[in-house]
Amino acid sequence: MPKVRIPGRRSALLLLAILFLAACGKQADAPEPVRSVRTQTISSADAGMTLEFAGEIRARNESRLGFRVGGKLLSRKVNLGDKVQAGQVLAQLDAQDLNLAQEAAKAAMQAARVNRDQLGNDYKRFIELKEQGFISAAELERRENGFKAAQAQLEQARAQANAQANQAGYAALVSDVSGVVTAVAVDPGTVVPAGQPIINVAPDGPRDLVFSVPEDQVARVRSAAAVKGALRMRVWGEGQAEREVSLREVSAAADPVTRTFLFKADAGSSDIKLGQTATALLSLPKTEQVIKLPLSAVLQTQGATSVWVLDPASMTVKPQPVTVGGADGNEVVIAAGLKPGQEVVVAGVHVLTPGQKVKRFQAAQPPAKS
Repeated sequence: MPKVRIPGRRSALLLLAILFLAACGKQADAPEPVRSVRTQTISSADAGMTLEFAGEIRARNESRLGFRVGGKLLSRKVNLGDKVQAGQVLAQLDAQDLNLAQEAAKAAMQAARVNRDQLGNDYKRFIELKEQGFISAAELERRENGFKAAQAQLEQARAQANAQANQAGYAALVSDVSGVVTAVAVDPGTVVPAGQPIINVAPDGPRDLVFSVPEDQVARVRSAAAVKGALRMRVWGEGQAEREVSLREVSAAADPVTRTFLFKADAGSSDIKLGQTATALLSLPKTEQVIKLPLSAVLQTQGATSVWVLDPASMTVKPQPVTVGGADGNEVVIAAGLKPGQEVVVAGVHVLTPGQKVKRFQAAQPPAKS
């Protein structure tokens, strides 16, 4: 009878080690969970667009007032935001030197007058001497020319005195319009040159809504704003109230930094405060077959705009590049890239990957009442 060989302890340990290593091997990855997404089936709609631009209320005209003479600013009578009247003194220079120059000009004029009067009296006496034959005609002519020169010197001195009087009067900065102070550039004690703006005054009168438009939309905004009632204004701080405004001016050149064009619209009378922030609302003409999606459906990746399109057959998503044509409230207008009937993900777009399995989100049903 043959003899059966039983494995020894060494073989049993080797078998256990192999089984242990097999159990500690790499486990299979867990399947990726199926995400729930909100979707929207695209449909075309006949709807217009409303463009919004941030703007500011400004005075149509603004006076930048400065002294016509240089000197040290002695005092400033107004502050930023003060109401001023036409003829009101806004600031005062130290007029000591100007007053001295005025007195010197007056003294020179007085000396010229005395000299003119003296030569005039002499000329009258020489006329009598000429009639009596004591002097020649040439001597009388010389005396007449001296009198005329003295008269001209008097006129010159009078003009210089008047000019110095004006210079002394320019030491007071006077507002030429009634309005409100919008800027103060210099404080008392500063030496200012002639012509430097000291105070800006916005006259009482019409106001403008000023806003910037990108250069690629200038033609469209200009043509749309020409339609009566298309351009409106909403002033911040007044709720949702809107006012109709009319386009008044478009800048001829773009801003070198922002590359935008400045638009000015007539905002009416001065009941609106200067500097208030306002929104320009422009209603564009209605366009056919407009596709709109919520803002949450659009994804920006490396400068490209796309949306996630759902394939109902495989329940997977894929990115679809689109072209945005503008905004209409909280929705974006898709100019190209989509067509009616496609199903687009409108929530949860930032956590999806191409080809990922998804399922449509369904809201939980409330429990039935007993």
